[in-house]
Amino acid sequence: MVAFNLPASSRIKQGKTYSAPADATRVGIFRIYRWNPEDTENPRTDTYEIDFDRCGPMVLDALIHIKSTVDSTLTFRRSCREGICGSCSMNIDGGNTLACIKPIEDTKGAVRITPLPHMAVVKDLVPDLTHAYAQYSAIEPWLKADDPPPNSERLQSQEERAQIDGLWECILCFCCTAGCPSYWWNSERYLGPAVLLQAYRWIADSRDDATEERLVALEDPFKLYRCHTIMNCTDTCPKGLNPAKAIGAIKQMIIKRKV
Repeated sequence: MVAFNLPASSRIKQGKTYSAPADATRVGIFRIYRWNPEDTENPRTDTYEIDFDRCGPMVLDALIHIKSTVDSTLTFRRSCREGICGSCSMNIDGGNTLACIKPIEDTKGAVRITPLPHMAVVKDLVPDLTHAYAQYSAIEPWLKADDPPPNSERLQSQEERAQIDGLWECILCFCCTAGCPSYWWNSERYLGPAVLLQAYRWIADSRDDATEERLVALEDPFKLYRCHTIMNCTDTCPKGLNPAKAIGAIKQMIIKRKV
């Protein structure tokens, strides 16, 4: 049997342990991935014992409590705290989600927190989304209309408007993309579920006149067809969206063009 070993410099080591206050009555444990590119140390897992009576109910509340009162060096992204901005996407207990809408009470035992998987890490829990945003830009995510803009707005019927439900709600947290095995192996050329869902958002919009142009741009063995309908994307989406369905719809539209 062939044995594969990680380089010694990438092996995650046991880090520091921060104990809860002596008077804590409800103690929870958080094991958090730490890595600082400015030093030469290996990644590590630090352990934090938290008094739940001193922080809010969500995992993000615990992270903010740790940064504010225990360890100010802990680094993570966050903004809205309402599941709208997508900034606090990370892997919690093995699943990609948003820390701001993940209740602590839904976790069991020690909570394990790492960055989004299979993406480069900027520091600690912050993934490098440079490539993902470049792919998003490549699909030209804006309205393309042949007619000049009207004085007020471009009207849609209720039925037309309903076609983009389940698409416009995407907040580009990239939980689905980071959970897609096809993206892990083909991220340089496969656009991934988040970007493809966004691509379909404009294809399905009745106000957009560039459907043919968009479909031609997506018809590629790697950009689109690396999707093998594994469904990890739909399973992990914290907004309850269905990227796999959107990808399937794009494939069907491309087929219909050739019939």
